[in-house]
Amino acid sequence: MPELHSCFRVAPRRFHRRCPSSNQRGIAVLAVTLLMLAGCVPLSQRSSGRVFPLPRQRSGDGLAVVTRPGGEGLHIWLDTDTETEGICRPRWNPDAARLMGGDGPEPHSGGRAPRQEFYAALGRGRVRWALRAQMAQLCQDKAPRSRFVWLPPPRRAEDHRDPLPQLTKWDLLSSPRAVNRAEKKLLGQPLSPEDLKDDLPQEEPPGP
Repeated sequence: MPELHSCFRVAPRRFHRRCPSSNQRGIAVLAVTLLMLAGCVPLSQRSSGRVFPLPRQRSGDGLAVVTRPGGEGLHIWLDTDTETEGICRPRWNPDAARLMGGDGPEPHSGGRAPRQEFYAALGRGRVRWALRAQMAQLCQDKAPRSRFVWLPPPRRAEDHRDPLPQLTKWDLLSSPRAVNRAEKKLLGQPLSPEDLKDDLPQEEPPGP
């Protein structure tokens, strides 16, 4: 009868077992070592990773993400884009505020966090799921008749597109008659019919 105590001997099929390879043993040792090292790091030097709603101006327009020890992290601004009729989708702003006290009873924010930290936080699936759920609720509150369309947040700087239109120099110039009206109102002078007309800026001639 074949011996069963040695894994190097031929055994019946139902009793046959394979000895772990050197690679498997190495992986197991590495995993145990990492767990031991992680347990040696004090809680005060580890991030809690908390993710929770934190309003900024109205209910549902902010999400707090703890990314640093001591409760520091990001306070992400949430806004909606309803320019397309019947559709409400996220409008992303990578300029998050610096979260403070995120592990305590009174979390708050101030200043601005680096954009790179925003992109790094969006690499966590838990953060993206929280953003989606909160964005859907925000669209329901602000545009209940519109259909919610999920737009994934940018996870790299090159993925972000500024949704605001670029201003031309004509947008920055005031009408001379508008300035004259303001001066007359300030001085208490009556306005003439000419003062009530607005000058439209002339378009630039086409280039060569």
